Amino acid sequence: MIAIVLGTRPEIIKMSPIIRECEARNLDYFILHSGQHYSYEMDRAFFEELELPEPKYNLDVGSGTQAGQTAKILTGIEDVLVKESPDIVLVQGDTNTVMAGALAAAKLHIRVGHVEAGLRSFDRTMPEEINRVIADHISDYLFAPTETARRYLQSEGIEENKICVTGNTIVDAVFQNREIAKKKAADILDALGLEPRGYFLVTAHRQENVDNPEKLRSIIAGLEAVHREYSLPVIFPMHPRTRKMVEQFGISLDGISAMSPVGFLEFLQLESNARLVLTDSGGVQEETCILGVPCVTLRENTERPETIEVGANVLAGTDSAEILRCAQHMLDRNGRWSNPYGDGTAGSMITTICGGIRCAVNSAIKGHSYTPVIEP
Repeated sequence: MIAIVLGTRPEIIKMSPIIRECEARNLDYFILHSGQHYSYEMDRAFFEELELPEPKYNLDVGSGTQAGQTAKILTGIEDVLVKESPDIVLVQGDTNTVMAGALAAAKLHIRVGHVEAGLRSFDRTMPEEINRVIADHISDYLFAPTETARRYLQSEGIEENKICVTGNTIVDAVFQNREIAKKKAADILDALGLEPRGYFLVTAHRQENVDNPEKLRSIIAGLEAVHREYSLPVIFPMHPRTRKMVEQFGISLDGISAMSPVGFLEFLQLESNARLVLTDSGGVQEETCILGVPCVTLRENTERPETIEVGANVLAGTDSAEILRCAQHMLDRNGRWSNPYGDGTAGSMITTICGGIRCAVNSAIKGHSYTPVIEP
C-alpha cells in the first residue's frame, strides 16, 4: 500500500500525476491531507478542479508556529500510519507536512519516498531548507528531479543506490492540468480584459519577504517601476498573508491590479500567457520555465538553479531598482530555452518504483542507469 501525504496546494499539484497513475493502475493507495495551509473544506474544490479523488484522511491542522504546526501534523500522521500500515509513504517538497510525514514514517520503520529530493538553496534561515534536508536524510527512496539535485545528495553522503533521477512531476502536472484547463476553466484573460503577452503576473507569499516591511515596500516599488516603464497591467493575485501585511504596513499599490487568489487552472492560464512573471515561489519558477515564460525571482537565492542555467530565470532579490533591471533583462529572452525538468513521465516512473516493479531509470543528462527496487 502507498500512502500519499500532502498538505498544501503546491503539493496537491505536484502529487497529482502520481495520484492519477495510482488510479489508472488500480494500485492500493490512500491520500492523507494535513490541511497545513488551508482547511480541507477550502481545498475540496481544488481536488475537484483537478479531477482528483478526495483524501481518505484530513487532519485540518491549520496554521501555527513552526513547532506547534509540525507537532500537530506529526501526531496526526503517526495515528493514521499505525492504523493503515502502508508499505511506503510518499512526501513531496519541503513543507512542515513533508518533514513530519517523513519523520513519522521513519520512526515507525515504514519506507519513505521523497519526491523532488535534493533541492538546496543553501540558506538555513528558510524553514523549507531545513525541512527538505531532514526529509532527504531519513528517506529510503530519493526521487531527484535533475542531475544537479543528485549531485547535492551525493555530496551530503547519501548512498547512490537510494537516489533516482526521475525528472520533476511539475512537468507532468503542467501538461495534464493545461488540458483540463482547456476543457473546464473559464477564460480569465477575457474576464480581466487582458491580451496574451500584454501583462505582467506577480506572486509573493514568503514570510521573509512579506513580513518584512522594508522588503515588501521595496518589492512593491519595483513592481510599480516595471508598470511605469512598460505601461502594461501588473496582475497580482494576492495571497491572504501578503494582503494582510500590505494593509498592516499601509502600503499603497500604484498601477498594480491586486486581486483575490484564483484557482490553479485560471492561474495556469494567466501564467502561460504572461509576458513576464515576477515571483518568490519555487514552483512558479519551474512552471514558467516549462511554459517558456521569462521569470524574475524576488529572492536572493533559489533551490531551482536549473532555471537560471538555461536562461529562463534570474534572481533579483527585493531591491526595487534591481527588480526593474532584471525585468528589462528577461524581457529580451525569447522563451526558447531547454526544459531541464524532464519529459513529463516522472509520475509514471515514481509510481512504477513504488508499485514494487523493477524499473530502469536513465538520466537524460549523463546516461546513468539505475535499477531501484522495493524489496518485498
